Amino acid sequence: MAPCHTLLFFILTVTATLAAASPEKKSTFIVQVHHEAKPSIFPTHKKWYESSLASITNHAIAAETTTIAASAAVLHTYDTVFYGFSAKLSPLQAQKLESLSHVVAVIPEQVRQLHTTRSPQFLGLKTADRAGLLKETDFGSDLVIGVIDTGICPDRESFNDRDLGPVPPNWKGSCVAGRDFPATLCNRKIIGARYFSAGYEATNGKMNETLEYRSPRDSDGHGTHTASIAAGRYVFPASTLGYAKGMAAGMAPKARLAVYKVCWNGGCFDSDILAAFDAAVADGVHVVSLSVGGVVVPYYLDVIAVGAFGASEAGVFVSASAGNSGPGSLTVTNVAPWMTTVGAGTIDRDFPANVRLGNGKIIRGVSVYGGPGLTPGRLYPLMYAGGEAGGDGYSSSLCMDGSLDPKMVRGKIVVCERGINSRAAKGEVVKKAGGIAMILANGVFDGEGLVADCHVLPAISVGARGGDDIRKYISAASQSRSPPTATIEFEGTRLGVRPAPVVASFSARGPNPESAEILKPDVIAPGLNILAAWPDNVSPSGVASDERRTEFNILSGTSMACPHVSGLAALLKAAHPDWSPAAIRSALMTTAYTVDNTGGAMLDESTGNASSVFDYGAGHVHPEKAMNPGLVYDISAYDYVDFLCNSNYTAKNIRTVTRKGADCSGAKIAGHAGNLNYPSLSAVFQQHGKTQMSTHFIRSVTNVGDPTSVYKVTIAAPEGITVRVEPETLSFRRLGQKLNFLVRVEARAVKLSPGSTSVKSGSLVWSDGKHTVTSPLVVTMQQPL
Repeated sequence: MAPCHTLLFFILTVTATLAAASPEKKSTFIVQVHHEAKPSIFPTHKKWYESSLASITNHAIAAETTTIAASAAVLHTYDTVFYGFSAKLSPLQAQKLESLSHVVAVIPEQVRQLHTTRSPQFLGLKTADRAGLLKETDFGSDLVIGVIDTGICPDRESFNDRDLGPVPPNWKGSCVAGRDFPATLCNRKIIGARYFSAGYEATNGKMNETLEYRSPRDSDGHGTHTASIAAGRYVFPASTLGYAKGMAAGMAPKARLAVYKVCWNGGCFDSDILAAFDAAVADGVHVVSLSVGGVVVPYYLDVIAVGAFGASEAGVFVSASAGNSGPGSLTVTNVAPWMTTVGAGTIDRDFPANVRLGNGKIIRGVSVYGGPGLTPGRLYPLMYAGGEAGGDGYSSSLCMDGSLDPKMVRGKIVVCERGINSRAAKGEVVKKAGGIAMILANGVFDGEGLVADCHVLPAISVGARGGDDIRKYISAASQSRSPPTATIEFEGTRLGVRPAPVVASFSARGPNPESAEILKPDVIAPGLNILAAWPDNVSPSGVASDERRTEFNILSGTSMACPHVSGLAALLKAAHPDWSPAAIRSALMTTAYTVDNTGGAMLDESTGNASSVFDYGAGHVHPEKAMNPGLVYDISAYDYVDFLCNSNYTAKNIRTVTRKGADCSGAKIAGHAGNLNYPSLSAVFQQHGKTQMSTHFIRSVTNVGDPTSVYKVTIAAPEGITVRVEPETLSFRRLGQKLNFLVRVEARAVKLSPGSTSVKSGSLVWSDGKHTVTSPLVVTMQQPL
């Protein structure tokens, strides 16, 4: 559940991209049009789009073969968060289409991938509280969360509708029937279910319906898991193979769910994702939860960013996963400022297991293996798969399919390295080759971050240092007359783990590759070893040969962190119906914390050292404090347009994102991209031989606390940086009142080698003695090459 994504920077224009492609090959493009330009002769926009496609087909006949020139079909039409359609086109057809006067942009489709009990208690959401976020919002009863994912298994107890009131009256969605998903499976909990596959099938051909459901039913498990994290009902008892026993619950247990299935065996395709955004907003969702991502591109080429802008403008909060490519820098995805980008942290529960080596040394790790264990007290032969197990050394070290020699592996505990194939699949390879157990060792890049998996044989995950110790022991023992031996001991579930939270090793990190002035991720939330609902037709390991079934499963990823924030956003929207998506994000960010349950600075799991703002953004979410933040940093759609202007986007680029024309003259006079009214502040200085540099931030805060209140500022300036705030006191006389302040930042050049950077962080805190409103302040010094 934690795939790696390559970070690419796209600086070519769409036209150049098209021209470079093979002239014969067709692919899917998303086409934006001037919606109001439709001639009255066409009864619908779809008829107009089909006519446009026919016209460019006719023009292309002279340049293309008859087969390629065949009329393209409209895959999806969009009329809520985006105006236009998608179709499968040749590059020449796409160029012809882009030349039409009513076409704004032609965007090449991307393929996205999924980013993948105790967390409510860890977050302080206690059902027994007489007052609190859950009680005061009736557990999110009238709010609708739209989950854009792999679908849902509606039969799970987490999605029962007992004691729920009628479907909210504003709901306009529907339950689309399909294979093994009659419309009657929707209820007062799952109030809407749709699926979108046209983009997927346009690229991959007709789906194999023996492996996938042409319906909203989930054949993967990811969507069921994320939906129940956001809004699962209370279920007791709950566990996975005996681990994490207790009560399972989502963040907003009474919130309604609307499911939009866009992810299939071949991935999640932009044209389908945009169709889901379009439908969700038209249906009337209040929150969109999206645990999907890909490469970072400019916003006008990023269909998720475009769809999220339209949703945000309609008042819909969009929560998106940051990605699982950590712990490297510049890995964060879903970085548009109108989305809330969520990284992953640990909770105070884990699943310890140990490797006991023949020399008596103990290597600590984690596992949720639930089958027959190894014989207590017995040591088994131990081998490293990259040694003499067969294959080419590299593939065998990773325990790739077919890489292990059964003659060498049979009856042994096998050490495999992480990478390429899934962690659970490695265990299946070892088992098929006759191995009796597996030790899964992190590489240097993974560090000490551990993910517990439901393996098909006794198995344990250990950190990079532990893996090194085991390989050294094997090497030393093999050179002696005492063959290496070991056993694995499983210790079950441990609660009250300290320190927690810790930033998960896999959680993607900043800085923001597209907009350095906007700190991303925004926050972190629980994302490591999270128990949630699981389909009845998918094994807990995800391995096809695994015949075990369980109602709940334990998964890790920013995919799991994202729906925590989605559910919390629904609760906050229920408590404050007039709050905008930006106000909700602000409340979550300015009340977040950066210390663990020992009182120390939050650590980075990959290194064991203190984490930074590029790891956690504003910090770890604190739901109860977010309910009453005192002040919020609000942002309108016009503010985002100014931000795009100051990011040097062209008028055409801006229209692609916002569906409207933009006059940037006023915005550029007013300031720079960092002046977007964001709850965090990020200054980036290019030294270029300068000795002194300065910038300023203009911010506006809205009073949502006490009607009459006086806030004073406290500045923790980054080391070596001068920060001044004007004024230093904000006096409010009524709720809803807005007051502005100015932040001046001055820095002296530091000694840096060409191409390197220096990052310092601090904070700016407004407090009235009751509320504490905290903003991270980051200063980055860059020395150009």
